[in-house]
Amino acid sequence: MAVRAVRGATQIDADDRDQILEATTELVAEVMARNGLSTEDVISVIFTVTPDLTAEFPALAARKLGFHEVPLLCATEIGVPGSLPRVIRLMAHIDTDRPRSDVQHVYLRGATALRMDIAQ
Repeated sequence: MAVRAVRGATQIDADDRDQILEATTELVAEVMARNGLSTEDVISVIFTVTPDLTAEFPALAARKLGFHEVPLLCATEIGVPGSLPRVIRLMAHIDTDRPRSDVQHVYLRGATALRMDIAQ
């Protein structure tokens, strides 16, 4: 097994608790599905949000999905002028047999614009 990092991001329409939880749930579920992961495979997850999102911690959505024993951290992205607003990002560290080139990064909704080279 190797330790790999999986990236993902999504964008929401407003700083709204329900939108943060819904979009984060969708993002985490998609990362897990595309990479064939269970919570046992996840070492840790770092969530970041743009400075305009303060209504809820994205980690709460992961806890509701069963990430009870996985260390989770939330932080704020730096506020770069002109950057995409209302974005939730994650970086999950996982145990996997997949080579780095087979790890599926997930960019959803408006966040596909962040990584057109790997967005699906």
